[in-house]
Amino acid sequence: MSNQEAVLFANDAFYAAFAERDIEAMARVWSQNNPISCTHPGWQTLEGHEEVMESWTAILSNPESPLIVCRARRAAIYGDMAIVTCVEEISTQSNEHEFLAATNVFVRSGRVWTMVHHQAGPVHVDPNVFEDDDEDQPQAIN
Repeated sequence: MSNQEAVLFANDAFYAAFAERDIEAMARVWSQNNPISCTHPGWQTLEGHEEVMESWTAILSNPESPLIVCRARRAAIYGDMAIVTCVEEISTQSNEHEFLAATNVFVRSGRVWTMVHHQAGPVHVDPNVFEDDDEDQPQAIN
């Protein structure tokens, strides 16, 4: 597996944990050995493993949390660091779709890529740009 494929696999694991609302899988995606941070839409930046994981526990355990699918993911690798940019498609309770631009930063330890930062914010996107998106990406479960 190339570094590009490995980073995208780690990114897909993040969104699969989100779709499955799996707190343990979410914790495995994040680095245990490096400082981590997360900026959820409309939130202040959270820093440190405890703050970040408390936020994910609250989000994933909330039945009102929206379903999210990762679209248009692109990875850029800089040695032992990688940045994945993507668009998060959010399905709301009223079946409307909203979009967030997301940046996910990963670091490599050996052959394993783990997340050190996630940030997402609103963006205006034409949904038709996703027609050629990979069909094998993790899908949210209803």
